Amino acid sequence: MPLTILVVDDDPGTRLSIGDYLELSGYIVVVAENGQKALSLVEQYQPHLIVTDITMPEMDGYELVRQVRRQPAFRLLPVIFLTARTNTEERIRGYQLGCDLYLPKPFDLDELGAVIRNLLERSQLIQSEWRLRAQSTDAQKNETVESEHRLDDELAASEFRVKSIAGSVDLTPREKDVLDLLTDGLSNAQIGDRLHLSPRTVEKYVSSLLRKANSNNRAELVRFAMEHHLVE
Repeated sequence: MPLTILVVDDDPGTRLSIGDYLELSGYIVVVAENGQKALSLVEQYQPHLIVTDITMPEMDGYELVRQVRRQPAFRLLPVIFLTARTNTEERIRGYQLGCDLYLPKPFDLDELGAVIRNLLERSQLIQSEWRLRAQSTDAQKNETVESEHRLDDELAASEFRVKSIAGSVDLTPREKDVLDLLTDGLSNAQIGDRLHLSPRTVEKYVSSLLRKANSNNRAELVRFAMEHHLVE
């Protein structure tokens, strides 16, 4: 799908030349004659990059960028200032507001095209990586939730049988792992790190062990486990 570029300049000739060049390069181009109009087009078209002049009526380029950057969805939107105002103070102000590059007028269309391609490639790469990380995080969260649901089912379906003092207690393999580490003095968080379980999941295993051992706290559980040779 072609990427969309917003071109903002109060000079019709500049808008026309840049727009024609970018359309021939395969982009969708939206144009505006001032920052106020451009701001409404940003919300409407959600462009992938902005090329804007600074000195314009109604709203200049600086204010346009400031308004755009206030919106979380556009904080990383690439912005190019195409302007005759290129002294050091002007450039510093623009960079502080969040522009990515200054190109002085008069400019070369081929250079502008190269800059746009470079910024768009980096922007699309960053967004792709963020989407992959978000998908990975969601998948991990879903896996944790499913694991906890399975544990809930396992604990609900199991028969917690506490036998006599001379008897024994039935433990699942995972409960045995948790009990071994708990006897070593590890906290729930440390047990979770060691067994790759969430703290909530570890807490459920500990609660199950307390019920099976008819114990009120961890100290009683450890004593019970040692007396009944449930740990080495």
